[in-house]
Amino acid sequence: MTLSPVQADHGPTHEADRGPDMPELQRNTIHPASKTLWIGLLAASAVVGGLITWLIGWNIALFVVITTAVFLLATYIGYRVTAGHRQGADQVIRSLIYIAFALAVIPLIWLLWTVVANGLPPLLSNLHVLNQDMYPISGGVDEARVKEGSAIVGGVKHALIGTVLMTLIASIISIPVGLMAAIYLVEYGANGWFSKTLRFLVDVMTGIPSIVAGLFAYALFSWILGPGTKFGFAGAIALCVLMIPIVVRNSEEMLRVVSRDLRESALALGVPKWRVITKIVLPTAVSGLMSSVFLGVARVIGETAPLLVAAGYNAATNWNPFEGPMNSLAFYAYQLFQYPLNGGYPEVSNERSWIAVFILVMLVLILNLIARLVAAALAPKKS
Repeated sequence: MTLSPVQADHGPTHEADRGPDMPELQRNTIHPASKTLWIGLLAASAVVGGLITWLIGWNIALFVVITTAVFLLATYIGYRVTAGHRQGADQVIRSLIYIAFALAVIPLIWLLWTVVANGLPPLLSNLHVLNQDMYPISGGVDEARVKEGSAIVGGVKHALIGTVLMTLIASIISIPVGLMAAIYLVEYGANGWFSKTLRFLVDVMTGIPSIVAGLFAYALFSWILGPGTKFGFAGAIALCVLMIPIVVRNSEEMLRVVSRDLRESALALGVPKWRVITKIVLPTAVSGLMSSVFLGVARVIGETAPLLVAAGYNAATNWNPFEGPMNSLAFYAYQLFQYPLNGGYPEVSNERSWIAVFILVMLVLILNLIARLVAAALAPKKS
């Protein structure tokens, strides 16, 4: 006689010892969901969905919807027949989770692939664009590239330098202000009227359109220095208006995750509160705080509208953020997409734009990688 796993571990099981749900429970345990069945149902659903969509009129969105509906129905029926109602319901919910994950990831992968496919090849074949700006480049060079196959003339140097400088200045201002405000809200503010007002204003600032930040910076420096003033530092201030509330809100949530018991234990030993914050709270939350900071940086590094208003446009390289207009990668890409250098040959301007977009995406990915490495290095070590 062959013993079941339950009998092998606990001895023979008598019929009288089984509850009314024991056969159903054993069937769900002994016959787990088959991965092969899941893949087969998915393939069959795709075929059925394709046929139905072809009969109605081919449309990729309709195909996805019909295939998904057929697959969920087939999943429940297939697992209901082979493993019971519980496995059927479990596999339907599992499939919904997988579908939601795919809907979230596929657009991201598609976007990255589009940027890499359009931006990387022209960059690799024209690396000199990293050391050239657009001053003084005329539309004739684009005609020569299309007709004669010459290299791209005019690059992204000025936009790359402007992006890095303005984002760096905005980060130097916004990160300390945002972290200090978050520390106040969590550690000192409690539920006072001032902390409630600050939290309300931060929430309002988080939702303001980016163009409003640019108009604020433009109006501020026009009032101080005169009408029409546009320069790199004004663009950095506009980015600060957008970055500070993001850092404050996310840092506040990260600090609240730190257990209150850690604070109370240190305070009970007579440690000053500022030392509890710097030695216990911040090191414990450092991983989340780094994510909050770089989330804010990634949010503003690709802004276009506020920099158009506050920093202006400059075809030449400008190393001084306190004098003269300064360009950025996002605005550079928008400018060339919208207004090609040579209207008869817009594909060359599009190549420059894709190169700028590719560099911008790579900067965001590098910043996130740095954030993870720094967080891993500063996080408390487990014994």
